[in-house]
Amino acid sequence: MSDEALSQNQVENLLKAMESANADADADPDSDVPAKAPETKAGTKAGAADQAGAASQNDIDSLLAAQNLGGATQAKPAPRPNEAQPRVRTSSGKPYSPGVPEGARVAAYDFKRPERVGKDQMRAMQSLHEQIARNFGASISGLLRTMLEVKLLSVDQLTYSEFVFSLDNPSCFNIVKPAPLEGHWVLDIAPSLAYAIIDRMLGGEPVPGETIRRPLTEIETRLMCRVVDLFLEQIVPAWENIVTLEPVIEATESNPQLAQIVPPNEVAILIGFEVLLGKNRGMMNLCIPFNTIERYNAKLSRNGWVGYGKTTPTERSRRRIASSIDAAPVDVVVTLARSRIKTCDLLDLSVGDIIATEQDANLPLELSIQNVPKFQATAGAYKGKKAVQIQQMIEHKPHLPIDNDEAEASAVNDEVANAVAQAEQILESVETH
Repeated sequence: MSDEALSQNQVENLLKAMESANADADADPDSDVPAKAPETKAGTKAGAADQAGAASQNDIDSLLAAQNLGGATQAKPAPRPNEAQPRVRTSSGKPYSPGVPEGARVAAYDFKRPERVGKDQMRAMQSLHEQIARNFGASISGLLRTMLEVKLLSVDQLTYSEFVFSLDNPSCFNIVKPAPLEGHWVLDIAPSLAYAIIDRMLGGEPVPGETIRRPLTEIETRLMCRVVDLFLEQIVPAWENIVTLEPVIEATESNPQLAQIVPPNEVAILIGFEVLLGKNRGMMNLCIPFNTIERYNAKLSRNGWVGYGKTTPTERSRRRIASSIDAAPVDVVVTLARSRIKTCDLLDLSVGDIIATEQDANLPLELSIQNVPKFQATAGAYKGKKAVQIQQMIEHKPHLPIDNDEAEASAVNDEVANAVAQAEQILESVETH
């Protein structure tokens, strides 16, 4: 078929003309005169077809070929103006989009929820706050004198308005100033959890499933501030690799919608903690607007518990490490001599006995730092106190692998040398007596 579409009237007229021509040919096959009748009839039908709408020669030839083969050919009707057209698809079966090359990956993007926080930063935030959850669970268990479990439930990014409208009203909504960062953070504690903690702090036993729909009183707010301060204390060591924080509570609200710390469409990171107190459970949500930590974005990716790359140390990093090491105390030990005695001699020791060692009196002493021999020194006194003077540094030679025969020979030589030294000591003691 040609790409040009025929109307329904054109198809019907052409089929009728061909049927009439076939019928006349079957009636008088030997006569030459009626042979022109089909042409006249066909011409008449073609004229009628021209009145309904002109058809191309290719369409007529295609219909005649189909009639000769005995096939029934039907033309597609013209599309209606309001009729939905089928979507054009590529060779792979995916919908065709103009301007997009085939094989390209197309992802949906919601402009109302722009994702400004990368995956590396989200993994870093999760690692940081897993540590906070563990430490806070141990601290608050000691405060309440009961077992309390805190676990990190989720780390998501959303707009600030979505976070506010997802909270209960009234709620324990704490606005935190994380100095030296600009802006504010939010720590929200669900009412069911807040009243359970307050009940426990006042000596009661929280009732599971009890819901209280009222704002916190002034006394209850001060009690919850102790819990919030305990949580903020755990943030400081967790964030110390990123920035040294000094978070403080700036305000406490009961209606979250009254506290607009950032524009409603501002992207925020929401860290959700689930707290289990006996049979009670509730949520604590820490909301961190992204604009408060945006300038530490690269540092979160590099040092935020995701991985430490091998970088060349700078002069600043060297000074920082040196200043930290300078104040570290170390043990310095000077060894006078080493010797071995028998157990019977050890048991017979008494005050005034002299123990003769194997070390020559003129040899230097060994000075060790943290149990590692470092220097050779001589003993003396300085300003009325015992002191040592460093003579030289001990050079540690690398240990080379030796054969078993050499090791056995060395051990035998050592035993012989020890035996000779002991014999000489015995002879000296006999001569003196």
